[in-house]
Amino acid sequence: MSIRRTGGRRLTRTAIGVAALAAGTLTLADTGAAAPAPTPHTLTSSSASKLARTLTAGPENGTAGAYYDSTARKLVVNVLDDDAADRVRDAGAEPRHVEHSRAQLKNVQDSLGERAVPGTARGVNPKLNKVVVTADSTVRGAALNRLERDVAAQDGKAVLRRTAGTFRSLLSGGDAIYSSEGRCSLGFNVVKDGRPYFLTAGHCAALSGATWSETEGGPVVGEVDDYRFPGNDDALVEYTADVAHPSEVNLYDGSAQPISDAREAVVGERVRRSGSTTQVHDGTVQALDASISYPEGDVHGLIQTDVCAEPGDSGGSLFADNSALGLTSGGSGDCSVGGETFFAPVTDALDHYGAEIG
Repeated sequence: MSIRRTGGRRLTRTAIGVAALAAGTLTLADTGAAAPAPTPHTLTSSSASKLARTLTAGPENGTAGAYYDSTARKLVVNVLDDDAADRVRDAGAEPRHVEHSRAQLKNVQDSLGERAVPGTARGVNPKLNKVVVTADSTVRGAALNRLERDVAAQDGKAVLRRTAGTFRSLLSGGDAIYSSEGRCSLGFNVVKDGRPYFLTAGHCAALSGATWSETEGGPVVGEVDDYRFPGNDDALVEYTADVAHPSEVNLYDGSAQPISDAREAVVGERVRRSGSTTQVHDGTVQALDASISYPEGDVHGLIQTDVCAEPGDSGGSLFADNSALGLTSGGSGDCSVGGETFFAPVTDALDHYGAEIG
């Protein structure tokens, strides 16, 4: 379960510039000129993620989500009033006035989730300021008609779209971390109470077994300590054998990406995924706190992306530069035609299990 083995084969783990007024003797009262609005800060996606958490924290702060403009390298924050716009602007982000509040959209997402059927997903898209409901190819007939009616009844706060393929957890047989029932991918190596563990998908533990090996039928190197699925989709596996466990992600080109921290994703940022079936692919974060209805049950709090994945990639690493972001849960499509994939946030898993990247 090492992400990279010394002397052996590798395993998957998958400026700030603000416009300032020049000092002088003239005042605004002298000239009658309006003060220029501060220019949004130029930000990395990591900095944008931290700023977004600060500006959107709390239930009643006049904001309604945020997203990262990767081209302009700025954070855009949805606001409901001028006071929030001033606060966002002063902090170095760009305010954008929208119609629907975060609470309104969350209520819509929850309401639609109560009537959800397998093959559907729901997430708030801050660029649209709407809940995007996605239905896969299995949703048809009466179920599709009902879903269309439910979405239309949300007074413009939701939109329905279709996706090819079938939403499924991405478990399969092959080459990565093996149980007696199938194959998954290692996510990130972590430390708990001074001992080495790794994170992977919860459905890998729930559906495939408690022990994991580096090779199919090989000696056990890890045992499941705890997992969550459905509801959440993460698992903590304790190393039971003396194998290397560096904090890095396999890039499948003879190199690895060091991982030094974990953080929350931000909508709009570019990300990469590493998995044992399809190796490394990239894409963009589309929504946070998304929900998906698998045949086994609903999973909530997910990162929704347009990154492709296939069976066997489950549990693999979602990352940006040296930051761990998520664990591959499931999705639709494949890496030939594209698709979308959902990830369990790493920060939530670390908090739940009392572990840290390492």
